[in-house]
Amino acid sequence: MKILLVCSAGMSTSILVKKMQEIAGPEDVIEAQALSKGIETINDWDVCLVGPQMKFAIPQLEKATNGKVPITDIPTHIYGLVDGKGTLELAKKLYEGK
Repeated sequence: MKILLVCSAGMSTSILVKKMQEIAGPEDVIEAQALSKGIETINDWDVCLVGPQMKFAIPQLEKATNGKVPITDIPTHIYGLVDGKGTLELAKKLYEGK
């Protein structure tokens, strides 16, 4: 599964990406990107998770993908704890529900 995490600059979310990669399978690709790059590349991903501080950007991302890539925000409690397992589970549920 290809998982895109979008945040304001791609920096804080990169820590979360590392935690996710520690438990993800070898076939999983996980990357953090700033919003501007995320809008450009969103159609290359299976799912998109948005940092809680960027929830306002979900409509922009949905428009860029014409609803083809499932998108949701990462709950504050998961993001704040840098919970790689919880974030990976969220991505899997989103992917399975598409």
